[in-house]
Amino acid sequence: MRILRHIAAVAAAVGLVAGASAQELKIGLSAEPSAMDPHFHNLAPNHALTKHMFDALTDQDESQRLKPGLAASWRTVDDTTWEFKLRPGVKFTDGSELTANDVIYTFCRAPRVENSPSSLALNVRAVVDMAAPDPLTVIMKTEAPYPLLPSDIVNVRILSAKANGAGTVTFGRQECQGVGTYPKTEAFNAGPAAIGTGPYKLVRYVKGDRIILERNESYWGEKPAWQRVIFRPITSAGPRVAALLSGDVDLIENVPIQDLARVRANAGFKVVQGLSNRVIYLHFDYIDDAPPGVADTGAKNPFRDKRVREAISKAIDRDAIVARIMGGVAVAAGEMLPPGMFGANHDAKAPKADPDGAKKLLASAGYPNGFALVLATPNDRYINDALIAQAVAQMLTRVGLKVSLDAMTQSTFFAKRNRREFGFWLAGWGSDSGEMSSPLRSLLATPSKDKGRGFSNSGGYSNPALDALIDKALATIDDEQRGEILAEASRLVMADYGAIPLHFEMTTWGFRQGLDYKPRADQYTLATKVVPAK
Repeated sequence: MRILRHIAAVAAAVGLVAGASAQELKIGLSAEPSAMDPHFHNLAPNHALTKHMFDALTDQDESQRLKPGLAASWRTVDDTTWEFKLRPGVKFTDGSELTANDVIYTFCRAPRVENSPSSLALNVRAVVDMAAPDPLTVIMKTEAPYPLLPSDIVNVRILSAKANGAGTVTFGRQECQGVGTYPKTEAFNAGPAAIGTGPYKLVRYVKGDRIILERNESYWGEKPAWQRVIFRPITSAGPRVAALLSGDVDLIENVPIQDLARVRANAGFKVVQGLSNRVIYLHFDYIDDAPPGVADTGAKNPFRDKRVREAISKAIDRDAIVARIMGGVAVAAGEMLPPGMFGANHDAKAPKADPDGAKKLLASAGYPNGFALVLATPNDRYINDALIAQAVAQMLTRVGLKVSLDAMTQSTFFAKRNRREFGFWLAGWGSDSGEMSSPLRSLLATPSKDKGRGFSNSGGYSNPALDALIDKALATIDDEQRGEILAEASRLVMADYGAIPLHFEMTTWGFRQGLDYKPRADQYTLATKVVPAK
């Protein structure tokens, strides 16, 4: 009997362990979020992670179609007035109820985060006034008709005014009243300020090691399958795959291209993939007479000459990059957003390589012997980013340019880019709104704090004709007309080679059998959408 009781106890213990593990999900991330502050960094890894803890007024499905978030509905009252109706009974994780005052507080804080590497100011710039006629109604005013407002605010995640020491907040575009002292980003990382309405609560954030979340049992929406989620940043491709195959994690994002066949061939695992909205592109410093890293140009900025930019585009074999570097898991790009998305040109074709044409253009621009330049790139942010940059450097060398590579971690890269320390660089952009105005406004519009444009256009590209088309598009209510204007704007800037698109990433996720995940155009890895397989 004693032996039987011991066996039963062991079996019960095993059952408890199995039950606990069944409630826990471990995810390997390819890029680490830089903070738990949802307003700190306008970057996809940050948005994806903080979406677990904080909600926005509007949301998107896996194809980036708009759907309700904390706002159950919204409508235009007139051409410049929007009304958002909040869901009743939604509570923050500290037990306080969501009200319109929290929304106003959030829109005051979002563009004013200290030391933000990439601000959310662009997302809220259209709002010139806000009011709360009752606790569940938010009124937003814009200067002109602005149809993109619900799309712009999908990543503006709502904070608790009360939890952060604010009173009744009065919105002001220049300065808000009643906000108290805004919480520091460090307070979110440490936990005290990480109070949201999302499906999970922050337990611990250990930079470079792990992020632990626990289910918010009072969540207003659909209850996620997992009681506890552990995100582990594993930015090196080999260790990330090894962690999956050994069972250290249940799911990884961005399965390395060289390992796709191996993971797919393993009966214990599954891989899904889908086309993303992320474009990998090259950009230039147009501002400085002597751009950093550029030499042998006779004290001229070569990037101001369209012939040089076109020559760089013609020197690049995008199809070869897709086939050899990306293993076919990408699509060559002819503009900044994939065909089929709003405002994209459905017939846009990626330029074919033309090395001889590139040499002729360089010679006609006054550089028959080329010139020297440094190509800066992150080496841990995008799929095979450093390898892509290396391939681009080799292709440019073949047409006479003397290219050296400067690869670095993403944290170093973005800090240096924002300080304008690069003359020529490779980066990526994902359209958080899922339409063409996103890359045009951020990467190619003339930088303007007043208009909230060009926040990621650190090279200072400026084209008045493009700016005029963006203005026109953003004031056009009719969707079809706005899409046509955006497509025209894209054709214009691509013909000017303002930036050089290379390819669109296809995103892959690998996970153990027994799970399922639907690919997302925004590339987000969401624990809430990882479900037991049916």
